[in-house]
Amino acid sequence: MAHRHLAPGTLWPAIERQTEHALRCGALKPVDTIQTVIESGVVRFVVRQVSSLARKEQQRRQARERQTQKGPAPNPFLPYEPDLFVADITDTHVALLNKFNVIDHHLLIVTRDFQRQEALLDLADFDALMACMAEFDGIGFYNGGPEAGASQPHKHLQIVPLPLGDAAPSVPVAPLLAEAVADGPAMRVPRLPFRHAFARMASNTPAPADTARTALACYHTLLEAAGIGAIEANGARCQSSPYNLLVTREWMLLVPRSAEHVEGVSVNALGFAGSLFVRDAAHRASIERLGPMTVLQRAGLPWPQ
Repeated sequence: MAHRHLAPGTLWPAIERQTEHALRCGALKPVDTIQTVIESGVVRFVVRQVSSLARKEQQRRQARERQTQKGPAPNPFLPYEPDLFVADITDTHVALLNKFNVIDHHLLIVTRDFQRQEALLDLADFDALMACMAEFDGIGFYNGGPEAGASQPHKHLQIVPLPLGDAAPSVPVAPLLAEAVADGPAMRVPRLPFRHAFARMASNTPAPADTARTALACYHTLLEAAGIGAIEANGARCQSSPYNLLVTREWMLLVPRSAEHVEGVSVNALGFAGSLFVRDAAHRASIERLGPMTVLQRAGLPWPQ
């Protein structure tokens, strides 16, 4: 296992300090949003809509980038912007601020060398993730490939602080997860209408290294239960199909994906926690019309018959 550089109790102060610096120097560009709630049964989905002013600025920026970009898309993680650097986590991973963050203190957990986003997570990935999760109450997530909402091809996990919205519970889908039942080696949540695999995490694991190994074993169980295998691609063990992963201190949820967009609405891992992001009022209206759970159902896969 990689050597940990992160001293206990130092990550959150480093996030706050670097956020202040990155805002001051303009390296951090938060996306201004309007937050509302769409109810779906017992789940109160948090929907963040880009404000019109932020949207106009974003369009101007994209137009400028299209004019200047030539050749392959740049990798923002190699090298990363020093002004966004938060901490050395381990020998293999660093923590960076998410440059265009929708949620405050959104952290990226990035491999130091280039690895593909479609590569399966390994012990080093979980060691870095669990080191960060021990520091503050957050939800970790992974977008396994473009169809699962990944915008960068360089391997990175992410973590945002809880709660995800202004009201309880801290994770909107928590009332449904409480109903999980055993289903083979993993668990199944009866009212989630798409293929998934769920597991509760033991909260009494003593050593951080053991936490990472336990999480990795749980992840492998969920991959198998969800029908996602491993394939060799350019010497790396990669996923056989796209998926999202959500991780808290209490549980892990894995969701295979069929499409990134549903009627123009992009869905990433946080969607399956009950947090959706839309670019305009029309997309918010689409979620309201379809129902947020139907949006997730279409973005996921049906259960095999």
